[in-house]
Amino acid sequence: MLERVLYHDHCFDGAASAAYFSRFIAGAIHPAAEFRYTGMAHKAAQMFDPGLFDGDENAIVDFKYCSDPRLTWWFDHHQSAFLNAEDAEHFRRDTTGRKLYDPSYKSCTAFIARVAGVRFGFSAPELDDLVAWSLVIDGAQYPDAKTAVELGAPAMKLTLVIEAAKGSDIVQKIIGWMQRRTLTDIITEPEIQSLYEPLYQRHVENKAIIQSRARETDGVVFFDLTGNDVEGYNKFIPYYLFPNSTYTVSVSPSSFRTKISVGSNPWAAQEPRHNLATICERYGGGGHARVGAISLPPGELEKARQIAAEIVTELKT
Repeated sequence: MLERVLYHDHCFDGAASAAYFSRFIAGAIHPAAEFRYTGMAHKAAQMFDPGLFDGDENAIVDFKYCSDPRLTWWFDHHQSAFLNAEDAEHFRRDTTGRKLYDPSYKSCTAFIARVAGVRFGFSAPELDDLVAWSLVIDGAQYPDAKTAVELGAPAMKLTLVIEAAKGSDIVQKIIGWMQRRTLTDIITEPEIQSLYEPLYQRHVENKAIIQSRARETDGVVFFDLTGNDVEGYNKFIPYYLFPNSTYTVSVSPSSFRTKISVGSNPWAAQEPRHNLATICERYGGGGHARVGAISLPPGELEKARQIAAEIVTELKT
């Protein structure tokens, strides 16, 4: 039994979701299943290649829905979970009970764990720490920006590796380790340490780059990372640098997209009023109420800057 698992790549909750789902399937459904993983990234023209679904069963976790009839399992918690109205309707007509969606969950890992326990009687108490950290990291449940940026805990160090490492091979190795090993044990792996050290130095450099580029106006921080070779950064850095801000908007080009990131300060004095996923959906993006993103094709910097400027203006009102 080959189980193909498509997961949100370079995301702690995506990796943890794939790990918990795999334990659940092996423990409650198919004990002899063989798992293979495919990392998924949000792109401007988001489509699912039919060749992705090559398993006896195929699953998507922590990523958008697909109406391909070969999709067996689906778990997601993003507000923007459907590529179009047809996919949303296809999901509503599903009667398998194996395609599940709940945007109220702060992490997809916690959602999978809850469903696996309540509906299928599966539990893996040794993974409780993994579930707990998925809620902290994906739900931005840190006590303050300093904790989120200074990366003290093993899970936060591992998040840096997952988010910034080139390619998907190491992420998929981590998914395998997450199923049986503690986060403290994983971060001490020599292979992980050799990746973490230079990535941490880059993280420190990113703080300096963002500080030099960012400007705050009326509670909104904006910065453009073009020309700095920064494909990803810790999303809490702006609130670490500008603790009184409410929102952040940034433009960052990469090899496969031009990204506009939109976020809200988890520690803001006042509750943010805007639903950021709804704003991003207008431009073909999505996310959660408190954090979202828009992906344009590579090279579309001027369009990205125009969209970012429009969002900044809206967030100021």
